[in-house]
Amino acid sequence: MTAISQGRTRRRAAWAGALCALLVTGAGMTGCSSEEDPDAGTNGVGKLSPDKIQSRTRAAAKSVATVRLAGTVVGKDGTYTLDMRLSDSGGTGSVSSKNGTFHLLKVGEQLYLKADAAYWSQGDEADGKGSEAAADKLEGKYVKVPEGDPAYQRFSGFTDKDALLDGLLTLHGTLATAGRHEQDGVRTIRITGDKGAGGTLDVSLDGTPFPLRLVRAGNAGTLRLADWGKDVALKEPPKDETVDYGQQLPSS
Repeated sequence: MTAISQGRTRRRAAWAGALCALLVTGAGMTGCSSEEDPDAGTNGVGKLSPDKIQSRTRAAAKSVATVRLAGTVVGKDGTYTLDMRLSDSGGTGSVSSKNGTFHLLKVGEQLYLKADAAYWSQGDEADGKGSEAAADKLEGKYVKVPEGDPAYQRFSGFTDKDALLDGLLTLHGTLATAGRHEQDGVRTIRITGDKGAGGTLDVSLDGTPFPLRLVRAGNAGTLRLADWGKDVALKEPPKDETVDYGQQLPSS
């Protein structure tokens, strides 16, 4: 190659490099190099249809025995703020309502409720009736909740992993994907029902496609799901810290 040819080649290369730099920095374009694959290094669910993503994340949730569920739930009985650790054999954690904060513990089928005197004296969401005598006796104790008592049905759902997730992880309406996001440092793909009116779910793109964040349909609360597969210690409370009323709780 002659010196003239070599010079022309160098000038063309320099011109091409300058043009590429101009396009990237000046116009925000990346046409001079291939765009990075957004699914590179992920579990691949981002490439699936929203229906399949929902199906995969429900299967992932059932594949492990435990999860931590925290956030708010708005229902017909009011708004609850919860922080629950759930397993296939029960659950434990705190729930706050308009009447205060109480602790729930479920071991197998047995449900316990632990609250302060203020909670027991002002009653529950259903009847608002309280009992000072009962409050003094029940404060700080694990109260056995009989299966036939209305409180059992109201509160046991907060400790039932499969039943809770079956209801929560179903988005309503037409499903669609809504871009890639991040939840606590984990990359996610977001799916929505009816453009968010039917709920929004962020699913992990890293590792197992666990659900990580849920906005419930109708703005009925936002929940974070974490600690998938981590041990949850569940055991019966000490007998000297337990109160058993038999078939029905006191009027409260």
